[in-house]
Amino acid sequence: MYGYCFSVRSPAEEPLWGIEEDFRFFSTEGPTNGVVVELFPEAPPMDAVPANDAVAYTPRNVVYREGGKRFIDYHGRALGIQDEATGDFKLYSQDTGLLYEAAYLYLLSQIGQRLDAAGLHRIHALGVVVKRRAVLVMLPMGGGKSTLGLHVLQHRQVQILSDDAPFVDRRGRLLAWPLRLGLLPGSENTVPAEHRRTIQRMEFGPKHLVNYSYFSGRVCPSAEPGLLFVGARTMTPYCRIERISRMAAVRSCMANCVIGMGLFQGLEFMLQSSAWELLKKATLGLSRIWNCWQLLRRSRVLRIHLGCDADLNARTLVDFAEKCLADGEDITPDESFRIG
Repeated sequence: MYGYCFSVRSPAEEPLWGIEEDFRFFSTEGPTNGVVVELFPEAPPMDAVPANDAVAYTPRNVVYREGGKRFIDYHGRALGIQDEATGDFKLYSQDTGLLYEAAYLYLLSQIGQRLDAAGLHRIHALGVVVKRRAVLVMLPMGGGKSTLGLHVLQHRQVQILSDDAPFVDRRGRLLAWPLRLGLLPGSENTVPAEHRRTIQRMEFGPKHLVNYSYFSGRVCPSAEPGLLFVGARTMTPYCRIERISRMAAVRSCMANCVIGMGLFQGLEFMLQSSAWELLKKATLGLSRIWNCWQLLRRSRVLRIHLGCDADLNARTLVDFAEKCLADGEDITPDESFRIG
């Protein structure tokens, strides 16, 4: 997976199948020499936690360190033990749903850090491909990126990069990150039952997921920049698109990539105390700024005002992208494109 290899082992079928389905796009046959994640459906061995002060606190866990290992206490419900040298991770819980979620989030944090170091950075946006060019829609958490993506995929000419966080390289090119689609409540019945499941999250309650199997034939591995939308929700019955300046989109890019708001960062695995670690984080910020600027420089930047009709939002986005990317036409700053 872009240079990061891992394998997951567990006698519990549910978390193992969930991880396998989420990362199926990147799966390979045969053994790997990468990180090993082991999931044990048993009582957490809390007596293994060292008797020293915690080094980090997050809403979901408390973290301790000793002897090159990191101990993550999920408030007594689970215990994770990470070997900081190898990245290997052992997770214990009698709750198989928690085993799945904690393992999934661990892998997100580790892959994100590894690819950050390689100059590939996530951007919190829906990423699709129209006319072989990337179309990104930046919306905050809960803004409906996945729901919009699901409706956009009803248009057979559209491919997907990611519903939540494609990667941006140093040239501004977008790379696929197609794990699963998360749906807002009430929209789950738009997907056949065999392609969806429901999970119970630690902090936010139940969430409906669309499995990779539903859109597996629609993934585009990479795409050059095309259109970059700053999204906004409205209660209007129509969807409207207007042009904005690149500088007007800088703030959104800063939040959604450079700072990473809305992206899971795995703070329990990132927080360090040394000055060297702080310096590396500053270097990382500069790298993210560079990639964002390359993306902005090579994209047409617009604002999309999403209305109440999800199908209409998707049709407006696709129709505009096809027109704009097919004939090279642009819209002047005082023009807008509206359907509804």
